[in-house]
Amino acid sequence: MPRLNKRASYFVLLLPAFLIYLTIIIFPIFMSLGLSFTEWRRFRMTGFIGLQNYVDILSDPVFHRSLWNNIQIMLISVLGQIPLGILLAYLLHRKWVKGTKFFEFMIFLPITISSVVIALLWNRVFSPVGIYTTFVRMITSNPDYVVKIFESEKYAMLPVLVVLLWQHTSLYMVIFLANLQRIPNSVFEAAVIDGAKESTIITKIVLPALSPVIFTCSVLAISGSLKSFDLVYAMTAGGPVNYTYVMALYLYQHTFTFHNYGKGSAVSIIIVILSVGLISLVRGIYAKAQKKFE
Repeated sequence: MPRLNKRASYFVLLLPAFLIYLTIIIFPIFMSLGLSFTEWRRFRMTGFIGLQNYVDILSDPVFHRSLWNNIQIMLISVLGQIPLGILLAYLLHRKWVKGTKFFEFMIFLPITISSVVIALLWNRVFSPVGIYTTFVRMITSNPDYVVKIFESEKYAMLPVLVVLLWQHTSLYMVIFLANLQRIPNSVFEAAVIDGAKESTIITKIVLPALSPVIFTCSVLAISGSLKSFDLVYAMTAGGPVNYTYVMALYLYQHTFTFHNYGKGSAVSIIIVILSVGLISLVRGIYAKAQKKFE
């Protein structure tokens, strides 16, 4: 009887959160899945078309460009923001620089600013009268220089990736710094006394200790990369000529501009599938890494 009461209390405590999860996560996903098999015209559903929306999306060159841009964002997030966050956190934790509190504040500052404000700020930096353009004109003695990288099909995403790296590295730095503080200083002191190099300390002490946090940050980075929207929309709106388009912009255009809710829903399902697949892959890599460190 006590065990039954205990289970009932657990159920009662979990029920509100479970109902909220069903309402705002599971139900919209299944609703989008159903809508993805339909065709819409002028705000009305015209019929069931099966997998045609998926066929159209996967054969659309604009979607291919959007997917590739999201992959680039994911790579800069997982392979750029997280390693750089670990490095900055380690430098500050070991107090290799003076004024660590000042640097913590300055590095963390970008994540506290709205993405729209950051986009407008960097657009001014790259504008014909911006700081970057003025600086290049000074060092090259070319008064007619303007930033043309946004016009390049191959490199148009580069400024966006730089801004994303600058903005979000700070969040991971704070997360890693907080977890580094859980490692006793005596561990680092003992390693130094034993003659361990900094590279050895990082690979043998820091990374194994931070591995659960690295996994969590990787999940956040992947899911955030696949739904990137606000900064890209405010900075480039996907232009020029769709060079900086991402999947969330592709979804937004078909759903709210063309009012094709079936196609927009299909894009959202593709994003969900990619998220689940990539996070499962990271989970498998993490499990193998855990066995290696054990």
